[in-house]
Amino acid sequence: MSTRIVVVLLFILVNVAIGYWSSRRVRNVGDFFIGGRKIGPWVSAFAFGTTYFSAVLFIGYAGKLGWGFGMNTLWIAAGNVLVGALLAWLVLARRTRAMTARLDAITMPEFLHARYDWPAFRSISAVIIFIFLVPYSASVYQGLAYLFEQNLGVDYLTAVGMMALITGVYLLMGGYLAVTLTDFFQGLVQIVGVIIMIVLVSAPVGGVLSAIAQGTLPQNTPALTAPGPIPGWLTLASLALITSLGVWGMPQMVQKFYSIKRQRDILPATIISTIFCTLIAGGAYFTGGMSHLLLAGQQLPFDARLEPDKIVPFMLFTHMPPWVTVLILLIVLAASMSTLASLVLVSSAAISVDLLGYRVKGAAADPKGVTVLRVLCAIFVGVSVVLAAYKISFIVNMMAFSWGALAGFFIAPYIYGLFWKSATRAGAVVASFVGLAIAVGLPIFMRYPGPDGALIPIAKSPIIPVASALAMLVPLVVLPLVSAMTRKLPEAHVAKVFAAEGDMEEDSAAV
Repeated sequence: MSTRIVVVLLFILVNVAIGYWSSRRVRNVGDFFIGGRKIGPWVSAFAFGTTYFSAVLFIGYAGKLGWGFGMNTLWIAAGNVLVGALLAWLVLARRTRAMTARLDAITMPEFLHARYDWPAFRSISAVIIFIFLVPYSASVYQGLAYLFEQNLGVDYLTAVGMMALITGVYLLMGGYLAVTLTDFFQGLVQIVGVIIMIVLVSAPVGGVLSAIAQGTLPQNTPALTAPGPIPGWLTLASLALITSLGVWGMPQMVQKFYSIKRQRDILPATIISTIFCTLIAGGAYFTGGMSHLLLAGQQLPFDARLEPDKIVPFMLFTHMPPWVTVLILLIVLAASMSTLASLVLVSSAAISVDLLGYRVKGAAADPKGVTVLRVLCAIFVGVSVVLAAYKISFIVNMMAFSWGALAGFFIAPYIYGLFWKSATRAGAVVASFVGLAIAVGLPIFMRYPGPDGALIPIAKSPIIPVASALAMLVPLVVLPLVSAMTRKLPEAHVAKVFAAEGDMEEDSAAV
């Protein structure tokens, strides 16, 4: 058995062991889904960062965008750090933790139901989450499978099935507690690995600063000047917005704020999360931006325009020492496992908690709740694997479409719901459906011909990033406009939602 396989197996065994330990501490749905709101700052910060970044970043975004935009993709990394991490924690964390605890909400649909006093909002939101997190999950499986194919020689479908089994085992055992603890372990692996990867990948061109200078030259940024229906700079800006502001409306990211134990944990968690995201996002986009510098003039065994998701795996595993390839495999594996676990958990809870009503209220615990949640986790994994097996589209577009639809639906009612007492039910509902309609509708109705004159398939449409960005921005304008013209919520209800926040629970043991 090769060294690479042994290292990967040891990594997997550690994660399974954490899942088993966590399973002995899961008593009800609240424990399974948000860890009983007892997660401390270090674990919360790492859970946020590792859920944020996955194989979609390292393989899809870093490869496709680095090949097209060179080191200009570092602007996306800057947006991820400043807006997606730092501002998200500073603006959203404290209010989200306090308000969801006061309203006894453990999911995004529960929060919207309680905030806007409309039960149907909860059911509709649950269906939206389940539907649109599936392609995102499938895109993560695709990225991992390409990596395993290049590095270990594992067949694509075998790799997809193997990753589904591994993720499912530790998640089904320990729920959110297992996810956060494995996130912490996986985050440490990512930090060490990314630092080493940045140093080694930039060495052939004279180091990091030299690589950045060369990587922004016109010959290394072909997508910025290439002709097409969508200007390159608009695509780059749209992707920066999607992956940065989009975090503010993604259920699996917002969930991390629900589980924080104390108010005083938020500041250290903010600092830790921001540093973590700086290293991981910067390292991934920097590596992708190196592709033209390292592969220029080489005959690639694939067409980079048609299979951009293979660029980074090929570059790394042909230009790095063998021992580094194992480390890179662990980086992407760690990032992807944590993201997949969060996606599966949030999606399954949308059905179990929000549609079927298996929930904990006070001291009461439904003994079937955790079982149903586990079954739904397995179903979600299965659906995602089937989608990944068909290689439906480029990874970047799958992720952008999912984030656009979800953030477009949730971002306005969630943010205004936290801070603005005058947000109305009608305003929230209209804004949500406007965002969803833009994300889904524009790629369908705005079709463009490809080089051969035939219409580009919807799944590969260049309009998807721009549509997803608009889907996030337009609802932020729609909600206050509609709220100004529609009936306000009862004053008693608003008073209950915005009651004095008080201190978070201090007496439970933080993880």
